[in-house]
Amino acid sequence: MWNATAISKRLGIEYPIIQGPFGGGASSVDLVAVVSNAGGLGSFGLQIVEANEIGTIIGRIRKATERPFSVNLWVSTPGSIPDVDGVMAGKIQAILAPHFESLGLEVPPLPERFVPDPDEQMDAMLEARPPAVSFVYGIPPDWVLEQCRSRGITMMGTATTVQEAKALELADVDCIIASSSEAGGHRGSFIKSAEDSLSGAISLIPQVVDNVKLPVVAAGGIVDARGIAAAFALGAQGVQIGTAFLACDESNASDPHREALFSSHAKNTKLSRAITGRLARNIQSDFIDEIHLNGLSIPPYPVEAWFVKQLQAAAFKQKRYEYLSFSAGQTTSLIRHKKARELMEELVCETPRLLERMCRGSAAL
Repeated sequence: MWNATAISKRLGIEYPIIQGPFGGGASSVDLVAVVSNAGGLGSFGLQIVEANEIGTIIGRIRKATERPFSVNLWVSTPGSIPDVDGVMAGKIQAILAPHFESLGLEVPPLPERFVPDPDEQMDAMLEARPPAVSFVYGIPPDWVLEQCRSRGITMMGTATTVQEAKALELADVDCIIASSSEAGGHRGSFIKSAEDSLSGAISLIPQVVDNVKLPVVAAGGIVDARGIAAAFALGAQGVQIGTAFLACDESNASDPHREALFSSHAKNTKLSRAITGRLARNIQSDFIDEIHLNGLSIPPYPVEAWFVKQLQAAAFKQKRYEYLSFSAGQTTSLIRHKKARELMEELVCETPRLLERMCRGSAAL
């Protein structure tokens, strides 16, 4: 009964395995449905989704699975979306103009807004009433928390430090996702800087477990049953797996992205603000290195994110893949599966065997 944990019970799932939500358009209804139908918790990242599309997406997920699922939203706090003045616009020109020129393009003009309205996104999510929602980059406003409780929506808060985990517990969320520095994609730190919140799993998970009373989900660097067994040994009652599911055919990652995850290049990942203006782990590339060298001159999120997205969209059409960025965790070399169902089956079958061996103190994992 390894799977009968507080996380499984709270989320109403058979196995305490959560598919990590992907921002930037890499989430898919198909992947959510496969994971949920296999007894885990499929997740859909709504970060870039306009509010008027959220209800439609959640409706499509409900048609694809009768099991619980989750959606993910970024928390927006006052001042987190900067005003763009002439100085910042000049930085954008200096950093990205040569790359646009190499594609035969000019830097696009400033948009009216860089991201969907976060309050409207929250309203749309609440209206659609998903079974569960996870948050990154902070604690939602009280009105969001209260509405989630009244509508029976399970809330999962993401912490990268013990201090953040305690703050989320005080906000009365339902469980904590402890996201370690091995994870791919963005670092969701919200109290100290992301650079000052880079604890590995062996350090972070047991400290969070010991300092909060809520059930803890381990995230970061977990791609197989060994990772799940290790997370349980550290005190977690569930896991969140991102990159291994991102590599599956059912995700909405591009073909070059999935191919990169199975290549030797995936062994080399880099934490940088180069792609979005927020610290994120991607497969190392010359493009990231070049922008990264600009250091403090990189515009903040979401300014950098919007302009790089325009650049990468144009590069994709021209098959100039050297300009693309590929999110990946540190244990990508251990990924084996291209089908989400097969990945879930292996996780479900192998995890109890490893846990039994640990209990008996027999052969090493």
